[in-house]
Amino acid sequence: MRLVIMLCVLLSSPLLAKDISVSSPDKRLNLAVSDQNGIATYRLDKAGNSLIRDSKLGFTFRDAPPLYKDFTVSEISRSSHDSSWQQPWGEQQTIRDQHNELLVRFAQKDNPSQQFTVRFRLFNDGIGFRYEVPAEGQRIITRELTEFALADSHKATAFWIPAQNRDRQEYLYHNTPLQDVALAQTPFTVVYENGTHVAIHEAALVDYAGMSLKRYQLGTFIAELAPRSDGSKVHKSGSFITPWRTITVADDAPGLANSFIGLNLNEPAELSDTSWIMPGKYIGIWWCMHITKCTWGSGPKHGATTKRTIDYMQFASEHGFDGVLVEGWNVGWDGNWIANSELFSFTQPYEDFDIAAISQFGKQHGVRLIGHHETSGGITNYEEQMQEAFAFYQRYGVTQVKTGYVAFGQNLKQKDAQGVMRYEFTDSQPVVNHFLHNVKTAANYQISINTHEAVKDTGLRRTYPNWISRESARGQEYNAGWATPNPPNHLPTLVFTRMLAGPMDFTPGIFDFDYPPIPPGGEEFGLSDIMRPHSTLAKQLAEYVVIYSPIQMAADLPENYLKHPRAFQFIKDVPTDWQTSQVLQGEVGEFVVTARQEKRHRHYSGNDWYVGALTGEAARTITLPLTFLDATQRYEAQIYRDGEQADWRANPYAMIIETKTVTAKDVLTLPIAAAGGFAIRFKQL
Repeated sequence: MRLVIMLCVLLSSPLLAKDISVSSPDKRLNLAVSDQNGIATYRLDKAGNSLIRDSKLGFTFRDAPPLYKDFTVSEISRSSHDSSWQQPWGEQQTIRDQHNELLVRFAQKDNPSQQFTVRFRLFNDGIGFRYEVPAEGQRIITRELTEFALADSHKATAFWIPAQNRDRQEYLYHNTPLQDVALAQTPFTVVYENGTHVAIHEAALVDYAGMSLKRYQLGTFIAELAPRSDGSKVHKSGSFITPWRTITVADDAPGLANSFIGLNLNEPAELSDTSWIMPGKYIGIWWCMHITKCTWGSGPKHGATTKRTIDYMQFASEHGFDGVLVEGWNVGWDGNWIANSELFSFTQPYEDFDIAAISQFGKQHGVRLIGHHETSGGITNYEEQMQEAFAFYQRYGVTQVKTGYVAFGQNLKQKDAQGVMRYEFTDSQPVVNHFLHNVKTAANYQISINTHEAVKDTGLRRTYPNWISRESARGQEYNAGWATPNPPNHLPTLVFTRMLAGPMDFTPGIFDFDYPPIPPGGEEFGLSDIMRPHSTLAKQLAEYVVIYSPIQMAADLPENYLKHPRAFQFIKDVPTDWQTSQVLQGEVGEFVVTARQEKRHRHYSGNDWYVGALTGEAARTITLPLTFLDATQRYEAQIYRDGEQADWRANPYAMIIETKTVTAKDVLTLPIAAAGGFAIRFKQL
């Protein structure tokens, strides 16, 4: 009798749930999927310790049965993959893609046609998984039920910004206990007491809503999709796949930054010819607007004039810059341009901007005009003019365009199929589709896009290499005096949060720290006693190595670079396209040290290395082994570092510039001031 009772217990026990598991190539990570209690779940262990506890999978729909429970799981296939591929441009030319894949099906017991499959890929540094849902007709997703149940949440700190909010991704990062997070944007970085680092994000965001993380219970977060204007999340017709949900795992902060999971989960390039996509450095008529020396709108202080642009092009030609960005050149900037998006024309210049003469001058001097399309969030107005706008720029030799969407993050204006104006979030499905439509349309005119006020990066630069950079974070413009400046810990936080997603057009290189604050400066004015970059001059140089973008701006006014010609030399020397990159040292929000080897292209030999280091609130001394250098070569280390009296508040200009002959056997010991840094060029001898 006792045996019968025990057998009955076992037969009704969750122990009969089916588990299917797969490990990473190095066996350190193990993923298991289960149908315990009829619920579709996954879990992830690292070196035998729980990292992600049982976490649910599924969907609910507006007019279709939910995919939520009563599941059985079955394995469809598994495979191993190990290959390499090359980027046409990037922080690293050759990317290794090594993973083990598991494909499983969750089908409802009583109605097997109600099912979805999940494709898991395990890398040595994390996992990616996506849904593949067979369906007929239209489905409207109301909730994605994906959970991330982080184990030992009471032992973890989170670095995050709020999601689905007024200023898109342009917030200062919070540093809080993990259990205090409410609704967070991704990438979302978690640091455990034992040193384990985890970052949750997504890859290949195409025809879907952007994912945020909403606290469901302590330590458990659920995917929160950005809503469309009608409150629904995603509209799909027929079978569909979702973006990849990614979990990067590392033993330290540099391990997160050195991962290529997101790129590996995106599809190969759709462009067969990428020769026209050109990384490089540029200057621009932009900073003078932010510090009110000139204006975007027409009038006596108009910035985008023919004369000023030609002067900037002359400077660019003399100092080796590839292009000049010009904002405020087209009709639509006068008055409250943020509110009046429908007034923008993308083909009608102001009378004092002779684009034909400017383009001809640039062609004669080897400098490109870099275009600008500010939409003020008026998506329909832009799309109605987009083809004509790109054709217009193509006639004048423009190959790069910066786009802008300066509007509150939930107020992007787009007409629906009935012609009714709707207001959308930056990462709602219709706006996600707009951004990709913009990039694909630009490619037809051999134009690259640098999107500001954009949806977050999810690695689509692999598939669409002309999506050359974007902002999607709080950049240098917040240091201009009209808002609370970015604090010293902002950049060493960005490297291990926002920068995990991809390149950022931060616009570094401010050399003048003496401009006055701008009254009234908005609601944030006066919240800091110093309304300019919280940085030393050496830190501004370090940003060119630490903050990756294939297009880097020298953001300050040309005359300010001429005041510091020796420091300016580093900006002139540093490339933007790299053979390999390594984040060598760092802690989230504290400091970072990055090394990059130049890629052989144009006048760059491919032999030189560059190192950038910067710190947050605290001064520190960096011990830098040079083991990344070629062991058979000698190098001249051209060092730009904080001077002994450097003080970002009182003496930001203090800098020591020195040279040393070094080899891979040497170790450099370099002090950094608070909010300071150093930049080094290792020139092969």
